[in-house]
Amino acid sequence: MRQRNAYTQQPHIRIITGACPHDCPDTCAWQIAVDERTGRAVDIWGHPDHPITRGRLCGKVERYLDRVYHPERLTQPLKRVGPKGSGQFVPVSWDEAITAIAARLQAIIAEYGPEAVLPYSYAGTMGLLQGEGMASRFFNRMGASRLARTICATAGFEGLTYTLGAALAMETEAFAKARLILIWGSNTLTSNMHLWPFVQKARSQGARVIVIDPARTRTARAADEWIAINPGTDGVLALAMMHVIIRESRYDAEYVARATIGFEQLAAHVRDWTPERAAAITGVPADRIERLAREYATIRPAAIRINYGLQRHAGGGMTVRTIACLPALVGAWRDEGGGLQLSTSGAFRFDRAVLERPDLLGERQPRTINMIRLGDALSLDPARLARAHYRPRPIDPPVSPEDAGPPVKALIVYNSNPAAVAPNQPAVLEGLQRDDLLTVVLEHFKTDTADYADYILPATTQAEHWDIVKPYGHYYLMLNRPAIAPVGESLPNSEIFRRLAHAMGYTESCFSQSDEDILREFVEAQTDPVFDGITWERLLRDGWARLNLPQPFLPFANGDFPTPSGQCELYSERMVADGYAPLPTWTPPATWQKMDAEAAWRQGWLFCISPPAHSFLNSTFVNVERLRRREGEPVLWIHPDDAAARGIADGRFVRVWNEQGEVRLRARLTEDIVRGTVLAPGIWWNKLSPDGRNINQVTPADESDMGGGARFYDVLVCVAPVANTHAEHTAMAAPLLIAESTKGVDNS
Repeated sequence: MRQRNAYTQQPHIRIITGACPHDCPDTCAWQIAVDERTGRAVDIWGHPDHPITRGRLCGKVERYLDRVYHPERLTQPLKRVGPKGSGQFVPVSWDEAITAIAARLQAIIAEYGPEAVLPYSYAGTMGLLQGEGMASRFFNRMGASRLARTICATAGFEGLTYTLGAALAMETEAFAKARLILIWGSNTLTSNMHLWPFVQKARSQGARVIVIDPARTRTARAADEWIAINPGTDGVLALAMMHVIIRESRYDAEYVARATIGFEQLAAHVRDWTPERAAAITGVPADRIERLAREYATIRPAAIRINYGLQRHAGGGMTVRTIACLPALVGAWRDEGGGLQLSTSGAFRFDRAVLERPDLLGERQPRTINMIRLGDALSLDPARLARAHYRPRPIDPPVSPEDAGPPVKALIVYNSNPAAVAPNQPAVLEGLQRDDLLTVVLEHFKTDTADYADYILPATTQAEHWDIVKPYGHYYLMLNRPAIAPVGESLPNSEIFRRLAHAMGYTESCFSQSDEDILREFVEAQTDPVFDGITWERLLRDGWARLNLPQPFLPFANGDFPTPSGQCELYSERMVADGYAPLPTWTPPATWQKMDAEAAWRQGWLFCISPPAHSFLNSTFVNVERLRRREGEPVLWIHPDDAAARGIADGRFVRVWNEQGEVRLRARLTEDIVRGTVLAPGIWWNKLSPDGRNINQVTPADESDMGGGARFYDVLVCVAPVANTHAEHTAMAAPLLIAESTKGVDNS
């Protein structure tokens, strides 16, 4: 508030309200101060009136203007002149770039058909228009291959939906009313910091906060207790908790009878999941499992916050499904401050037709490619291309090489950096090096992916364009207004796709609408009752609007689950139909299917997980020098016992490898990671990493059990020390030299 008040006294300063676009549940409202004499943004802060943001931004977004005015910001189109991957480009005009790209696309479509064109995007912006709005119109009109956007959350969403019917959750504000909070597989202080004040308020009123995680994260250090658990075994802990709760008749019999289906089958199923059996798998002592179950069943309100890390393995969907059964079992949904939160996105029941125009496809049904298998999709081997087709359920038949369709001859990347973030990095980079592949990248910077582009098209940041942002950690729809004019010749994604559409000869009027008109039409087209009272004028006036939901919002206090049965489905017939076991169970990670933790340790293997680094958001902000300096360098957390067995000293570089690839990182010996597991915070750009590679060299492109999701935390690696030669030291120092060249970035 003081920051805003200081600027309101300056007549030449204009304050614009917007919304953070990044992949974070907080979806903050921000305000940007613009000097009208220069048109330059001079400050940014969290909107003090927003019920969740409350005037604060994370340490990353506080530096957002460093990205907007970064000296390496792309400000004009670039054409490649060197080998792919060399990063050698020359500036060209927009007309030249758009005309050349359209001509190449038309030639590819004429020879191979429109499915030879593959869009690749994810959550570089969470905005509905600059994300998939105009892009979907363009690719629907073309008939391009579709992309299954599976890299983050699909497994958990599927598991949650089988159980609850939709991605609905307790409100963030309601955590302040809880008396017991389980933060399960979530590093809240790094990836969801605006939940923490509500957690702290609950603690001030006597609540206990327990973190369940393989690592003692910042959040675990700040909590009342850290329960260390082996990665991929969270479902086992939940099953054992159910065993104790049912065995000791601590479940809410009235709620279970009224609001669930399949309790008798569940009770019989969990009888064998004793705390002792679970302890051998999870690493959590049996007596602590028993006490945790009793605490959860008897302390009310009881809240669970789960996040996406615990579903990034072969059994990830089933894990979320299993944990999601717990609140119904104890009746936690009855209470304000009770229940579970994974995502609130299921409440935003948008009609997207007016925005994305699926009608432009006509009768065509293009193939769908799973984004985590980009390396396979870019292969010219029909068998690998067939493997890249999206198969979200066990009953979905495999695609034969003969039916795989044309090779991918054009890749259009926006809102993503697959060369850094996609699994099986060696295969991805091999595909991006193909000379016959047209690669177009819409970007703010020369990322690892942009280095492989034929054309780089400079995109605007959130400070420079219109958008509507749908949160997944609260229930407030957000509007973003542009605060400044586009920097240099950069253009919004929407305008870039408009120009491409016109160059392709697409004459539909939807490719001539302005961004404001599109967003206004989208808001006015919503008919679901949750949008009652939300108008374009209200969003313009306030910057956000809460969905039309009761206050307090207790989504399942009376049952009314949006499942086929209308109840919380402890037993799911729909899962049977889709090829799954109907009851919550444990689907082991692929690594556990090969060997258990003790066997892996004896044979020298270590389980590897790669959660987000505190100072980055996926691969965003890695090139902001202040944030990279704060993060330090790519490291590998390793338990002292595991290090001693391998002759690894603290601070020494280590080689991390498996049959897929290898990367070199600096060892950090710590008891903050469970024995038998290593942790590599990500996602560093390859070019800013010690040896030009990051941890995705060793992550597989295999799918999880549900939704075709990614298995980033389902990895076995070997780790060994690297000889500290002069050449090795010089190679490791290279990123520091790059960092030195970007000093002076800060605008604060």
